[in-house]
Amino acid sequence: MQKNTSSFSNRSVLITGCSSGIGRATALYLAQNGFTVFASVRKEADGEDLRQLQVPNMIPICPLDLSSLGDIPPIVETIHTELLRRGQAGLYALINNAGGGAVAPVELMDLEVFHKELQTRLVGSVALVQAFLPLLRQSGGRILWIVTPAAIPTPYVTSIHACDFAVNCLARTLDLELKPWHIPSIQIRCGGIKTARGLKTTAEVEAILQHPKGELYREALLKWSEEMAEFDRQRTEPEKVARLVRTALSTPKPKRRYPVGYMSGAAAFLEALPQALTDKILKMRF
Repeated sequence: MQKNTSSFSNRSVLITGCSSGIGRATALYLAQNGFTVFASVRKEADGEDLRQLQVPNMIPICPLDLSSLGDIPPIVETIHTELLRRGQAGLYALINNAGGGAVAPVELMDLEVFHKELQTRLVGSVALVQAFLPLLRQSGGRILWIVTPAAIPTPYVTSIHACDFAVNCLARTLDLELKPWHIPSIQIRCGGIKTARGLKTTAEVEAILQHPKGELYREALLKWSEEMAEFDRQRTEPEKVARLVRTALSTPKPKRRYPVGYMSGAAAFLEALPQALTDKILKMRF
């Protein structure tokens, strides 16, 4: 199918976390559909991997580790220079996607890993917003957040959902604060998506069970792991997220929340219920 790229030829986007999964799929899809894509990664090897693809509209950006705020100023300068070279007025979109997380009960969470995730998903993302808002104002741009349905408490994935719960607050607050400049803050609410991060559950559960306190959670974790194995088989391809991101970027009046992926509809339903009722349902479930 021939792609319609003409309407996006003067629009540039920055996507974080493009080494794999949703970030990589979105960078490729948007570039193939006419956007200029600044695809950021933490490691030079991942940047070189993207360069080897030789996608004309995709510009790998490296290093950008959002847990290291010193990486941000050089990236801003690089992007600003490239926009001027291309004659583009500002940055059309900042797409916050980077992050990982780990499986563990709260009692057994690795606090160093959790701290880095908080730095990446929250502090680093806010730093990016602060750094790029002048360029977003120039273009009348948009901010997108790739998140989970984090308003629902889900056992053993707190390092992911706690960050996204806070991102939910950030995104909605920015949507209010940036209203005078008509810069929407949009959440792409992902259910089960087929990514490398999402398919590590079994191995991570096995590692947790080796913890001195792992035995306390053995029965619950093994049951949860079996259920997640079935969940993993139903995950949605990340290209579907990429297509939805394009919709959110191209629609004149975008929604503020777009659900996508396996079980995202059920998650949205639970989010809409009173918290007490949601908690009661989940306690019966787990």
